[in-house]
Amino acid sequence: MPVQNRWSESGAREAIERYGALGVDEALALRTYSARLLGADADLVLHGGGNTSVKTTVTDLLGETIPVLCVKGSGWDLATIEPPGHPAVRLQPLQALRALEILSDEQMVAAQRQNLIDPAAPNPSVEALLHAFLPHTFVDHTHSTALLALADQAEAEAVCREVYGDRVVLVPYVMPGFALAKACAAAYEAAVARGQEPEGMVLLQHGLFSFGATAEESYGRMIALVAQAEGRLSQGERSLHSMAMPERPTPAAALLPQLRGALSRAAEAAGAPRRWILALRDTPLTRAVVDDQRLADWAQRGVATPDHVIRTKARPLVLAADASPAAIEAALDSHTAEYRSYFQRQNARVGGHKTMLDPLPRLIAVPGLGLIGVGKSAAEAAVTADIGEAWATTLLAAESIGRFEPVGEDDTFDMEYWSLEQAKLGKAAEKPLARQVVLVTGGGGAIGAATARAFAAQGAELALLDRDGEAVQAAAAACGPRALGLACDVTDGQQVRAAFQRVCEHFGGLDVVVSNAGAAWTGAIATLADAELRAAFELNLFAHQSVAQAAVAVWRLQDGAGGGSGSQPAERLGGQLLFNVSKQALNPGPNFGAYGVSKAALLALMRQYALEEGENGVRVNAINADRIRSGLLDTTMIRQRAAARGVSEEVYMAGNLLGQEVLATDVAAAFVALAQMQRTTGALLTVDGGNVAAMVR
Repeated sequence: MPVQNRWSESGAREAIERYGALGVDEALALRTYSARLLGADADLVLHGGGNTSVKTTVTDLLGETIPVLCVKGSGWDLATIEPPGHPAVRLQPLQALRALEILSDEQMVAAQRQNLIDPAAPNPSVEALLHAFLPHTFVDHTHSTALLALADQAEAEAVCREVYGDRVVLVPYVMPGFALAKACAAAYEAAVARGQEPEGMVLLQHGLFSFGATAEESYGRMIALVAQAEGRLSQGERSLHSMAMPERPTPAAALLPQLRGALSRAAEAAGAPRRWILALRDTPLTRAVVDDQRLADWAQRGVATPDHVIRTKARPLVLAADASPAAIEAALDSHTAEYRSYFQRQNARVGGHKTMLDPLPRLIAVPGLGLIGVGKSAAEAAVTADIGEAWATTLLAAESIGRFEPVGEDDTFDMEYWSLEQAKLGKAAEKPLARQVVLVTGGGGAIGAATARAFAAQGAELALLDRDGEAVQAAAAACGPRALGLACDVTDGQQVRAAFQRVCEHFGGLDVVVSNAGAAWTGAIATLADAELRAAFELNLFAHQSVAQAAVAVWRLQDGAGGGSGSQPAERLGGQLLFNVSKQALNPGPNFGAYGVSKAALLALMRQYALEEGENGVRVNAINADRIRSGLLDTTMIRQRAAARGVSEEVYMAGNLLGQEVLATDVAAAFVALAQMQRTTGALLTVDGGNVAAMVR
């Protein structure tokens, strides 16, 4: 969709009033407003990219007025930025740095931090000095895909001059930091000395700056300059807005788990974490790139802007449309070997002091399928996939008017291994179940929803199945924005298989299955209708079998079995099956025969899977829970049972050795605990507060 000017007077006034109530001055309020307008457009900035600033004043404790630069801080995203996201830095000391000939990155960061008004504020942008050295009150910087299509050309300077004339200053590529700041300031001043009045600045093979006396002027100039770039691209041979979605000949649900398993083995060989999450982009645009016969050449060209390299690395892995498991392994081996060679020659160029990052690809191109982002979480994989789409957009647009030619290998390496860029990714410790995909059946019920939340709290990615579509969607939303909630009747094998395929397409594979769905049928076993007993077995046994079979099929794909590769990794990714077995399997009660007998069969099923799948790295365990408030034990049943025993509902629910009610969250915690017991399989863990008759013996 073409770029649009979304500035509105009412929106600007609302920002001034809302932020003003918090003590924010008008300039910073409008800075925040227009920065968010830029961040809302993915064709301008993506996931923390771009930066914005305003020059204003603050008053210190002694009443002195201090000129400051409020510039985007590290860790903030323009789409959601708030006033604290533009920390104030004393302007005059920053401007004085321009007199220096050389300033190291460490010195630059230290100088910026030393001049923060609030010492606890985040680090100012690595391009803060560029903002400081320009004279304008408001400065905006984006990585517009349309602009990059012009700036990533072999004849980029001529193309940009043709489009913009003297409206912009053109600056050849320079590594961000002090040198770039000085180069941009000098180029701008030279243009002014020639009598020009630039509205913006094109950093070739990097991005676009606009500036102005007001927030509206700077923002409006950015939109106008991008629109000009789009106008030039519209004269190209291909329209990016009229692509039709081709058929998908490559089955994602089968290929992605194979790819995830191959990545795990490559990671193990490289000493990297073994589990990765995948995010597929199979849009018309990505298919236009991956299905093109020039893909192999395009994949070697590089990133659209150097800023993207920390997310996607320099080049995507390219697979064949019909790649076998063995071919995937070979392609990965070749790709990682090429990365090591790239690192060795570049590290030698810069003095040999760098430490190699893992050599795994972060973006994978598959003809007939699309682009796949790779990350340590679903969120990170999605970010990588989004940037991959931006690369595809830029590439196609650039090729439509000439030749896509971004920065070369030297500059790409310098950015990839620049400590100030790597700092953007953060180094926070991962949670215990990070990188693992967990599927929970009966996810819309009390125990299922609690279990899903417990796994999410430990860092897992969640997929929830339940026949109640609304309930499962709500439960998934409580687990995070990337969680998947699917309506699925687990007694229907076809629905189960379709749901597992959807999970593999969404996350790339699967690690843990909590087979939790169940229901109780009451009545004396001697007079129980045959249909009721069969229904109990359909849900409490055969549905669990369908779920387990679908899970094992995915794990075999991930571990290279059943796909024709014949590979035998030293340690498989395997998987985990966790079943919800009732105490009725051990301690049957009167008039619950259908439930108890089917659950006893489920316990036997658990043990059989543990017996047969252990050699494949699959751990299989179960929970023996009792008297949990849920769909099985609802308010009516609690009232009836308490009355039959002549006790209060509270006493009935706490009728165990501990004298405490057992909650759905207790069951959830037990499932999580089992998932982390790396050397336990075939176990039945009791969660009932203590019931002698149900003890395993």
